[in-house]
Amino acid sequence: MGKTANLSNSKSDNIKSKPKRKRSVIAHTNKGRVWKWLKKYQSSEFKRKLVLQSIEVLSLGVTVVLAIMVLLGYSANQFSGTSFFGSLLPFSIGVVALIVAASVFSIGWWKLRKRLQFHSELLPPILSFSFALLITWSVIYGQFTLAYGNFRTLIGGKEEAGRMAIAHQVYAAYRRHSSTQLQKMVNRSQEYRQAIKDAADAFDIDINLLLGIAATESSFIPRDSSDGGRGLFQITQVPKTAVAQVLKRLNVEKISLENPRHNAFIAAATFKRYFAEMKGDLFLTLLAYNIGPTNGGLRFIMQQYGASDFTTIQPYLQTLPRDYPIRVLSYSLAFRLWQTEGKLLAYEEGNNAIYIQRIGIPGLHTGL
Repeated sequence: MGKTANLSNSKSDNIKSKPKRKRSVIAHTNKGRVWKWLKKYQSSEFKRKLVLQSIEVLSLGVTVVLAIMVLLGYSANQFSGTSFFGSLLPFSIGVVALIVAASVFSIGWWKLRKRLQFHSELLPPILSFSFALLITWSVIYGQFTLAYGNFRTLIGGKEEAGRMAIAHQVYAAYRRHSSTQLQKMVNRSQEYRQAIKDAADAFDIDINLLLGIAATESSFIPRDSSDGGRGLFQITQVPKTAVAQVLKRLNVEKISLENPRHNAFIAAATFKRYFAEMKGDLFLTLLAYNIGPTNGGLRFIMQQYGASDFTTIQPYLQTLPRDYPIRVLSYSLAFRLWQTEGKLLAYEEGNNAIYIQRIGIPGLHTGL
């Protein structure tokens, strides 16, 4: 009986202990789930805060950088010159004032940020992003375009100043063009646009540059000229490397200069070769393209007279067409305007001059 009683007691103890174990296992499982959920929540919360702070910092950075560019551009234009008291000293004082203003802005934003976060942590990134959008819009579409151009000249130094001087020659040439003649040129180009576009894409060139060359060379009337030029781009002597590249890209055995597509590809390959030879200088590239390889080409002329850029080479060109790059780029500008606006804008009307300068000359600042 004693043994039986002990056995029954032990069984009953086991039966009673089982629910306790079950409860402890369930509690442990729930605790693990809660812990995982907390870790996941903390991780997602950290990521969210990181995203918001990144938007805020990036937006403020864009705002400050663009504001500095614009203000320095205005200062450079306002105090341009070499006079110490009239130009250099005021500009230097302006730079110091700009640094002080940036510091004040940083302190002011830090204090404002705390107030904004008290209401909602979303307010600082939203406000900073709004600042960035506003100043970006002002630079791209507002009157700040000229100030940005002045800043670019300030930093670019002699090279940028020369480029801008020639750019205004291009704008002047565009203005002198008859709108009727330009429209006629645009209409003629439509027949050959696809062939020229394919050539531009194949050699990574802005199509408007090639259209400008074709307009200057043949007015989109392919023919053989008295000086040996042939076809749409008036091709004369073709570099062997250019021929090899075109044969490969067109997958043909022979080049026919009477074929507008072949002619466009040869022009693009030749242009790209001179672009590399002239180290990315667009004006010199166009001049070299026009002169060709005869008598050593443009490189020989530059070495002979010690010229280093388009401005310094012009006096030594004598009977050569020194205005060739200007004519090409004025046509290129017209084609870009037609592509962008669907019409040719009169340079002197309203705010068209500023708008056209903002659209820019193909290849001048953005590469080919």
